[in-house]
Amino acid sequence: MKIGIISAMQEEVESLVKFLKDPTITTSGKRSYYEGNLWGITTVLVFSRWGKVASSSTATNLILNFGVDIVLFTGVAGAIDRDLNIGDVVIGRNIYQHDMDSRPLYNRYEIPLTGVSYFSASEELNKMVSVSARKFLDTVITNSSILDEFQIKSPKFVIGDIASGDQFISDSKDVINIKNSLPSVKCVEMEGGAVAQVCSEYGVPFTIIRTISDTADQNSEIDFLKFIQSIASLYSEGIIKNFYSHYSQKKIKV
Repeated sequence: MKIGIISAMQEEVESLVKFLKDPTITTSGKRSYYEGNLWGITTVLVFSRWGKVASSSTATNLILNFGVDIVLFTGVAGAIDRDLNIGDVVIGRNIYQHDMDSRPLYNRYEIPLTGVSYFSASEELNKMVSVSARKFLDTVITNSSILDEFQIKSPKFVIGDIASGDQFISDSKDVINIKNSLPSVKCVEMEGGAVAQVCSEYGVPFTIIRTISDTADQNSEIDFLKFIQSIASLYSEGIIKNFYSHYSQKKIKV
């Protein structure tokens, strides 16, 4: 079994590389792929860069050239669901591409030549990530000093739909438009939809794990770099470490 972990931020990759045993580094497509033993499982870690093209290239390389069996994607996202707060976690269920619009040839959001408007993450992986996220968040709450600076109170996780697009959503009008058109969507980001499509086309199970960093509108006031270093990287490391422990114990086929 070989797991591929793609992160939308270099800091998240670095937080995991330090635990990688006997690592080898392969440079391909201007990316560094770190392969080694992570908590007992052969793993390849890589920073995807931003956007759908960059992430699809990365996912394709992981599958074809590194032979990964499952893909985990970590990163941050902007909440468009009012029930979500900074520091919450969204585990992707159905992954849309909110900027896909090939009308009149296809319906809005439908991926051309696929007959679908979204790609679904592995339910089995999502179950394991849910257990891992719950355990991590229960632990991190006890260390409130880490959360206080960003006013994170009682962080939670949800399994919900995610929308990806090649634009940084920071206008409330865009948030309203996406929410009205895709009411089930919990958050927006820039890579998950492409990774989901590549994995689905190659038959590789995947899951998308997103930490909420902002509310995707003009009211988003946050030291983004500090959030990535202090919160997002901590979340990714903690949830994935718990996932590896759970995965090794359960030996669940996905």
